[in-house]
Amino acid sequence: MSVLIKPIITEKMTADSELYNRYGFIVDPKANKIQIKEAVESAYGVSVKKVRTMNYGPTRKSRYTKTGIQHGKTNAIKKAIVDVAEGDIIDFYSNL
Repeated sequence: MSVLIKPIITEKMTADSELYNRYGFIVDPKANKIQIKEAVESAYGVSVKKVRTMNYGPTRKSRYTKTGIQHGKTNAIKKAIVDVAEGDIIDFYSNL
């Protein structure tokens, strides 16, 4: 099971990383905070102070077409905000 799926690279998360040493990741919905902490430490070689998680449920949508009502939903995701120790830095653009 891969715990880290992808980093969140948005304007808001970039500002948080520069000001507060916080980095965001989309993680496996079944992963807990301890697994997320170990995965970030092993993948990026930093020491993690705190992990905060957010569960987002699926967004349900329905659309009216000629054949009737089409129902669908997006996937449920889990986000993790990771506080890194002072002086440590994660560079997402180093291995492009």
